[in-house]
Amino acid sequence: MRYEGREKLLDKSLGSIYKLVILASKRALELAEGQPKLVDCAPTLKPSTIALYEIAEGKIEAKKIKAKD
Repeated sequence: MRYEGREKLLDKSLGSIYKLVILASKRALELAEGQPKLVDCAPTLKPSTIALYEIAEGKIEAKKIKAKD
């Protein structure tokens, strides 16, 4: 797979590097526990790298949650 730019990843995570890290780490944990990959990639890649590829391709997205009043 090719390199994905930080800007592309930030756009997918509501523009926050912190949200991107949380989103990628949660997905990486799911992958490590045996969830299927949503992208085609080498089997030797780490779950964290696969999670970033999934986010870059739009397979995983962050959702904005409204605060309760």
